[in-house]
Amino acid sequence: MRSYKISVLALLCLGLWTPVQITAQERERSKIPDQYTWDLTAIYPSAAAWREAKQKFINELPAIEAYRGTLSMSADRLSGCLALLEHLNKQFTRLFTYANLNLDQDMRVQSSLALQQELDQLGSAFSEKTAFVDPEILAIDPAKVQSFLASERKLDMHRHYLHDLLRRHAHAGTGDEERIISAAGLVADAPASIRDMFVNADFPYPEVTLSDGKRVKLDRSGYSQQRRSSNREDRKNTYSAFMGKLNEFSATFGALLNAQIQKDLFYMKAGKYDSCLESSLDGDNIPVRVFGSLVDNVNKNLDTFHRYLKLRQKILGVSELHYYDLSAPLAAADGRQFTFAAARKHILAALRPLGNDYVAVVKKAFAERWIDAYPTAGKRSGGYSNGWAYDVHPYILFNYGGEYDDMSGMAHELGHAMQSYLANTRQPFATATCPRFIAEVASTFNEALLIDFMLEQTKDDGERLSMLGNYLDGFAITIFRATLVSEFELRAHEMAEKGEPITGDTLNRLYLEIVRKYYGHARNICVVDDDIKSDWTTIPQLYFNFYAYQYATAYTASAALSELVLNGDKTAKKKYLDFLSSGGSDYSIPLLLKAGVDMTAPEPFALCMAKMNRALDEMERILSKKK
Repeated sequence: MRSYKISVLALLCLGLWTPVQITAQERERSKIPDQYTWDLTAIYPSAAAWREAKQKFINELPAIEAYRGTLSMSADRLSGCLALLEHLNKQFTRLFTYANLNLDQDMRVQSSLALQQELDQLGSAFSEKTAFVDPEILAIDPAKVQSFLASERKLDMHRHYLHDLLRRHAHAGTGDEERIISAAGLVADAPASIRDMFVNADFPYPEVTLSDGKRVKLDRSGYSQQRRSSNREDRKNTYSAFMGKLNEFSATFGALLNAQIQKDLFYMKAGKYDSCLESSLDGDNIPVRVFGSLVDNVNKNLDTFHRYLKLRQKILGVSELHYYDLSAPLAAADGRQFTFAAARKHILAALRPLGNDYVAVVKKAFAERWIDAYPTAGKRSGGYSNGWAYDVHPYILFNYGGEYDDMSGMAHELGHAMQSYLANTRQPFATATCPRFIAEVASTFNEALLIDFMLEQTKDDGERLSMLGNYLDGFAITIFRATLVSEFELRAHEMAEKGEPITGDTLNRLYLEIVRKYYGHARNICVVDDDIKSDWTTIPQLYFNFYAYQYATAYTASAALSELVLNGDKTAKKKYLDFLSSGGSDYSIPLLLKAGVDMTAPEPFALCMAKMNRALDEMERILSKKK
């Protein structure tokens, strides 16, 4: 379901910002061959065309007023209103996509920032104009809504939206209340927007002197590269300098995150929920117990995580594992580089189990400039897939650096893009966007196919050790670290709900406490030095209202689904492709159940832990040969 209430932050969440590691050095955009940059002219041929489309949207927007106070009159009136909303929503998201992609390719360009700000204001006006719709529908007798659905086929595409609206009846406000909530949207998105601008454009990144005497700036790419250094002293100094500089601004970061949490509290209270967590999960109809079960299961399986950490310590040959060792290369093979062309070749081969049609579309993504591949000056860091240009195609922002993680990250984003593409081509706009809860299934599924393919291609123990290390890093980051972040986010929100202060200092203490628990600091599994307390400031998902836990739940789901597909089950492949094509036509739990996995049961998580332990077993067997 696509919400008819436009929220800029909601769009960003569904744009799927992903914490991709950046290892390549930035270069000037003008020096990147066109084939490695995205082509935004497929959305609008120029900024002038964008402005024409924006004005057309502004001219059409007042037409929605004609439906105010009439939605209960007939199925035709309700259908007409929702059809107009769908049309307007589609135009707005296309405008939004162009403005944001245009800005993200160089955030220093003020004219691009102006486009985004214009859209922020227009989005707020759009929300205000349409705020009457939900309350009016909720005021209709549910039996009458059902009779409308039975008598008017044009309402079929809105069936899930209407049922979901009735489900959340108790949390809806009056028309006036909904208008106030909508009007707050522009201000509510400020914490995330300010943080993004600060860390991508204005943050004074530190420098560090390496063991060879070279002076390196620890911007996002420099930090990512140096923390992977094979020189331990360089890693230690990199972490110390980077985290130290972040801590200098902990008061600012604390104020920003507090503003985000206060926003979540506002929406919690406006929606009459008992907690921010319940408010967030209810949008996708996810039981709170699913979140709680994840945190409980992860904490009960920390011994498996600690087994991974002890194995990492053994491979690195250090007497005491520190947090700054967690990104160190596990083997010489980790130094292998993959050109973008090589990554394309490996990814296409790895995705063959999903069929020729799937692979053909991925080839189009590479050939037809859906992807902005390399880091350039002023470009947004990390990576994401944006599939909001419904009548065009998805776009991928990336910062390719040539390491295995970059290749895996590209497969990840292509998973998002393919889910958007299949849903956009097979669903009406109203049900094209998948719920947040399942958004990371397609991405992590592709990662699983890639590692399986790469492991099949080599028998060399060193290379296998390296790839298995990458595979286990995926478990460590996507399940254990994502859950750690989620527990930190939950605890911070609970503090705010109790009226406790949220400052940089309190967040530092809370984060350090949780990280030390997960990494076994008290048991000397991994020493978490005091400067790691500032690491929470690097996590953009904290501004997406309980998004991070979905990496872990999606990873467990994709592990189960990929196992079935890789075993050659043709029925499983069809079910999975149908799942990708389903968009938001149903709730997350039923969609996954149709695909073959029950996320309310313990089996998916147990399967994940079994797969992780199998990988650990193989790594230990390889290491035993070297004795």
